[in-house]
Amino acid sequence: MSYLDSITHLQLDTLKEIGNIGAGNAATALSLLVNKPVMMSVPSVKIATFDETMELAGGADNVVASVYMRIEGDITGNMYFILSLSQATRFINQMTGSNQISFDHSLDDEISLSALTEMGNILSGSYLSSLSDFTGMKIYPSVPVLGIDMVGALLGYGLLEFSQVGDYAIIIDTDFTASDNKEEKDVNGHFFLLPDPESFDTLFSTLGVNME
Repeated sequence: MSYLDSITHLQLDTLKEIGNIGAGNAATALSLLVNKPVMMSVPSVKIATFDETMELAGGADNVVASVYMRIEGDITGNMYFILSLSQATRFINQMTGSNQISFDHSLDDEISLSALTEMGNILSGSYLSSLSDFTGMKIYPSVPVLGIDMVGALLGYGLLEFSQVGDYAIIIDTDFTASDNKEEKDVNGHFFLLPDPESFDTLFSTLGVNME
């Protein structure tokens, strides 16, 4: 029996609700950081295959901005928050109030890179904290690492390890904006949660999935 056959809408809805709680906490933290309203939500959560995961991020050769964390504790694995370069540019401009920053031309801008790393740190940390609170598991994120590279290069190691249990990843879609302008478009990103082989069973067993 595959994970796709066993995981129900109830478990996915639970992960979505955990994501929305984490998004709310992250929005509060980011609002205080940038001193402007930040709105955030998780419109969907899905289980994706290797190919689908790559395609969601624009394909293996697509260059993106990624904030990576290693997960340790009762479950272990890898977590990525990925934005297209245009979406990363939009969010950093919203956070800094500048219209001059572009990740196509300013990859060495320390303020931009620091802001993007901190944003990923707050978002990922808030989601993992909500997951920990809901499941009662102890989950510890590592120091975040920012990478700007091709999707295949960024995800390769995590997905290679994860493929031992069926080539699936948990994809958490996220919509957010850091602007008090109601006409400002949302930024759209993806969390890719890649539990280590033994941790995938542990995670979903706490959500009521029997893999036997």
